[in-house]
Amino acid sequence: MTAMVTMTPATTERCRQLLQRWRQDLRLTRREQGLLRGELTLLDRQLQRLEHKVLRLAVFGRVGVGKSSLINALVGQRLLETDVAHGSTRRQQAVTWPLKLDGLQRVELIDTPGIDEIDAAGRTRLATRVAMGVDLVLLVIDSDLTRCDRDALETLQASGKPVRLVLNRSDRWPEEQLPELLDSIRSRLPSDLPLTAVAAAPRQPRLDADGRVRSSAAPARVSPLKDQLVEQFQREGELLLALQSLRQADRFQQERQHLRLRQHRRTAQGLIGRYAATKATAVAVNPLMGLDLAGGLAFDTGLVLQLCQLYGLPLTPSATRQLLQQLSGQNALLGGVQLGLGLLKQLLLLLVPVSGGASLAPAAPVALAQAALAVHASRRTGALVARQLLQVRGGQPGALLQRLEQRDPVVRHWMQRWQRRPQPDWQPLLP
Repeated sequence: MTAMVTMTPATTERCRQLLQRWRQDLRLTRREQGLLRGELTLLDRQLQRLEHKVLRLAVFGRVGVGKSSLINALVGQRLLETDVAHGSTRRQQAVTWPLKLDGLQRVELIDTPGIDEIDAAGRTRLATRVAMGVDLVLLVIDSDLTRCDRDALETLQASGKPVRLVLNRSDRWPEEQLPELLDSIRSRLPSDLPLTAVAAAPRQPRLDADGRVRSSAAPARVSPLKDQLVEQFQREGELLLALQSLRQADRFQQERQHLRLRQHRRTAQGLIGRYAATKATAVAVNPLMGLDLAGGLAFDTGLVLQLCQLYGLPLTPSATRQLLQQLSGQNALLGGVQLGLGLLKQLLLLLVPVSGGASLAPAAPVALAQAALAVHASRRTGALVARQLLQVRGGQPGALLQRLEQRDPVVRHWMQRWQRRPQPDWQPLLP
């Protein structure tokens, strides 16, 4: 654990410097600025929090589970309004948690509206929006898991943010029943998801002067949760802030790549079609077998360069190596077929003086087969280039994430959890 802590400052400073340079060099077209305005705002806010070392923790859950009370109890002050009628939080509110932590200047607790007063689609949008603007999430419940809770948990986990589950109002259960409830909840949770029982605003019974039972406020019981959070902030809070910033930058870069692929898909199809037609014509009429293969390679290289220029997404060295490997495998098969057709065509042309021109008749179908094969190869090359551009992990932010994952066990732990997200369907974006 000591080695992890000592690595963190150097790692986070490297992330901060790289992201600062990357953001300064980021150039967007006017169309991209308009369509990606929301994502860019989220990114800039995240980078600003990284610069000022401000960690944000969202408290999320259904109406009336005691989110505001939990924040008040953690902070130790009544900063947020609570109401027995429930639903007192109508918009997000930020509260500063006065903690002294190494590597962090401030921790903000974000109170959020209840999620069960809107439909399922609205809850998903709210959970996604909240998760995108914070570094960690507390999902608060006050009973066994409901369908609403499970849906919110799935959305939060899909966002890639660390989630802790908190059972509030644990004082409402007798001591002998509480372990059974916790076991029931854990049985439906991922094995690595923390669950903590608290009582943010407990009540205790008392007898008044006329003998009637009343209840009065009792001291909050949130120490276990507070200790766990402080320990996590101290151990990996600064690193989590840096990783979330890298992932936000990587996500933004991928959104820009997707936008460019969608925007230029039709133009790319036309470009590939022109290259394919020219290549097919050249291969069909060329009588020399060696020039067929050399010319085909030249056309494919030109197509790759033109597609990169069209998309404005130059291939990184690693992506170029992967693309060359894929093209080599494709060209080995197609090149073998093309070589056989080229030999047959050349043989038929050499037999023209002997056959009195009769060998020209079968040479024409061979040339057409060569042309069709050249068209197929060009289209496959274009699709491979577009797919490779789509898979580039956001340039520098994505590349640094990969290097950190290989080198740092803490980073690898979080990245393995975050990679559970389903991969997007890339096929509709390919030309």
